Amino acid sequence: MEIERKFIVSSSPGPLASYPKKEILQGYISTSPVIRIRKSNEDFFLTCKGKGLLAREEFEISITALEFEHLSSKLDYYLIHKTRYLVPYGEYTIELDVFKDRLDGLLMAEVEFPSLEAAHDFDVPDWFEAEVTEDCRYQNNTLCRLNGFDELNTKKESTR
Repeated sequence: MEIERKFIVSSSPGPLASYPKKEILQGYISTSPVIRIRKSNEDFFLTCKGKGLLAREEFEISITALEFEHLSSKLDYYLIHKTRYLVPYGEYTIELDVFKDRLDGLLMAEVEFPSLEAAHDFDVPDWFEAEVTEDCRYQNNTLCRLNGFDELNTKKESTR
């Protein structure tokens, strides 16, 4: 079971070069059900995710670089490219995603929790802005469909 909260941020908690990072490429073979492939530095994964936003089932297996390349040709939408910085925060690690290419300008923070109670009790850092855990537009399997970050802003304005 994966339990995580997501937030939009507009600035980092300090110089990002001081944090460990992962270069991530990910794409979706299917967005319903969610079947994702991911390259994280030199590791490759195939992940299946259940329904839900705050909490959902997740199953992940390692795949080879060749399998990743083969599956990349079968994606429903665009590959997402982002740098994930691992920012320590108390007993948690904040995963700060700095999106690149089509989604350049989008910064999101995710925090995973051991329980729903821990997720609800989380003391949100002051550099976090809006929580988007329950906003489907900020799920990566939705972001992969966008032509650009400005499209997300346009959709946001049209829902007000």
